[in-house]
Amino acid sequence: MLKKLLALSDQGACKLRHGIVATTIGHLCIMAPISILMMVTMGLLEKICGDTGLTINAYSILMMAVAFLLLIFITQWIQYNLTYKVAYEESANRRITLAEKLRRLPLSFFGQRDLSDLTTTMMGDCSKLERIFSNAVPSLFGTVIMFVIVAAGLLVMDWRMGLCIVLPVPVAALILVAARRTQTRAENRNYDAHRAAYDGVQEYLDAIQELRSAGLEQEYLDGVEKKLGNVVKCAFRNELAPGTAVTLAQLTVRFGLVAVLLIGGLLVVKNALSINMFILYLLVAGRVYEPFGSCFMLMAELFSAFVSIGRTKEMEATVEQKGQPVCRNKGYDIEFKNVFFSYNDEPVLKGVSFVAKQGQITALVGPSGSGKSTVSHLAARFWDADEGQVLLGGVDVTTVEPETLFQNYAIVFQDVTLFDNSIMENIRLGKAGATDEEVMAAAKAARCEEFVSRLPDGYHSNIGENGCTLSGGERQRISIARAILKDAPVIVLDEATASMDAENETLVQQALSELLRGKTVLVIAHRMRTIANVDKIVVLDQGHVAEMGTPEELLEKNGLFSRLALSQTACR
Repeated sequence: MLKKLLALSDQGACKLRHGIVATTIGHLCIMAPISILMMVTMGLLEKICGDTGLTINAYSILMMAVAFLLLIFITQWIQYNLTYKVAYEESANRRITLAEKLRRLPLSFFGQRDLSDLTTTMMGDCSKLERIFSNAVPSLFGTVIMFVIVAAGLLVMDWRMGLCIVLPVPVAALILVAARRTQTRAENRNYDAHRAAYDGVQEYLDAIQELRSAGLEQEYLDGVEKKLGNVVKCAFRNELAPGTAVTLAQLTVRFGLVAVLLIGGLLVVKNALSINMFILYLLVAGRVYEPFGSCFMLMAELFSAFVSIGRTKEMEATVEQKGQPVCRNKGYDIEFKNVFFSYNDEPVLKGVSFVAKQGQITALVGPSGSGKSTVSHLAARFWDADEGQVLLGGVDVTTVEPETLFQNYAIVFQDVTLFDNSIMENIRLGKAGATDEEVMAAAKAARCEEFVSRLPDGYHSNIGENGCTLSGGERQRISIARAILKDAPVIVLDEATASMDAENETLVQQALSELLRGKTVLVIAHRMRTIANVDKIVVLDQGHVAEMGTPEELLEKNGLFSRLALSQTACR
């Protein structure tokens, strides 16, 4: 039940049960010193009444107090190790599990989810669950179990006084449960407000250059300020419902102490209850309600955490890409067989079929939005086709584990991603464990030497976040150097030279032509001059294959490819 309710691992659920038991024992041990207080109180009463039958042995009481303190210390230490320590381990395992899950999900998942949403789930939600595992759940269950045990004893000794203590607790719990729906709605609104604010701040930082150049910076900041103001409002509303419910619940349980005083006093007056039992119930009532002060707050926090648990469960329920750890392909031909693909229910590819032969360069050409990049994503199994097959050497790529499949691909996309590290390490990502000599050879082939030589530390120069210290063309050349270093049998180039000037583009094309011999090459091209010497062109239009053939054949047809080529020539 705990595993399903809180989305725990088997080990986490097992250790959480141990933590609940330890917390229950800890609460019971804290109740134990009541016996000392009872002995002292009864001894004083006996002396006041002139009865010398009972003597208070101070030494015995001191020894009992020391024994109880030692017992409480031991149980609290065990409780800490079985709750907080385990909770931190479970939280770390959960983050790793979610990261592993993300690693196996198709790229279409990330296109449908907001980045700040994923970041909040990975960091914020896991941090919230960490507190739930370490404190709320063990304390809540421990308090309830302790109360049930104590309540059973109280009801057996005197059911009238026992009911005075017991009844307020379920009434208070019902108040919190009744407020749960309102609290959940407020929690969701609060989450949406925070996400909108994160997105606004991130977008402002990403687009600050464009906003300043257009004179819209202050206008955009006013919008961000409104989003941040909404965060404050939603945060206040998010605290209002549980805060009110917790206050009412705590007030309700206090009526138990009042009931004990009134009902117990009446029973004592009628000689239906002894003074000793009356004092006992007073002492127990004063102590048994104490854990519920924090317990009710933890209960409200648990209801709030269910929203976070729901988001992590939703991520874990997403269908991941699976397959065999071995790819038994025969050669490296890429074949599309009647492939259909939709993105957010919008058809992108509609029955695409073609073959990219090993040892040849196949170019994908077409108007913007025709599906060129989608084809490259499907070829490398970044996404999975809705219908049809994508084959690598006769093997359906959906039957191969993505990481195994990626070993056969080197990919250079138009949007380059670099890391806040040195040029050497950014290129080495193409081949883990590559020597410095191999990295520099790949950089030389990609024509990186020209700008690396100008940097103060050469290949060991840090290039900042996403290569912010480099130009677009320089960043693209580092990305090409990665692909050259990997030396994979299948190369995918998504307009890889788009950010380069004509001189550098020519040099890199020469380097690539040497590298690409004998390999399967898919080139996504927008400029016709970059595909003048390819072996085959596949022309896409509105998700269909409009034409196929060599550049010369397609120019003679006077079809879509010819019109695209002529339009670019006219623009020059």
